[in-house]
Amino acid sequence: MQRHCDNTLEVAEWLSKRPEVAWVSYPGLPNDKYHALAKKYVPNGGGAVFTFGLKGGYDAGVKLVSNVKLFSHLANIGDTRSLIIHPASTTHRQLSDAQKIQAGAGPDVVRLSVGLEDTEDLIADLAEGLTA
Repeated sequence: MQRHCDNTLEVAEWLSKRPEVAWVSYPGLPNDKYHALAKKYVPNGGGAVFTFGLKGGYDAGVKLVSNVKLFSHLANIGDTRSLIIHPASTTHRQLSDAQKIQAGAGPDVVRLSVGLEDTEDLIADLAEGLTA
């Protein structure tokens, strides 16, 4: 589990500096609104799952998921493999736009479940997907 948390923090930090990314929601990041609570209740790391928003919205989310190779496009979470999903075009596609936003699955949202792979490989895969 510690490897999951360490990998996730590294990927979240990298994404938070990318020009294509509007926001990152991960309690392991110092600027996250839940960071203080995470330090108190999960001091060894903020877990392996987080969301982030792409400045390009819906189309950027679909494009990213379509262009990564190491991340598997699956809806489940908590695997040893890294997983990616764009909820607005998959798990929440039947909802109206307002309902998607209310559910936390707005058009810009991408969810990652970070696995045990080498973070350099994960970051390279995301970089390729973001710039494709």
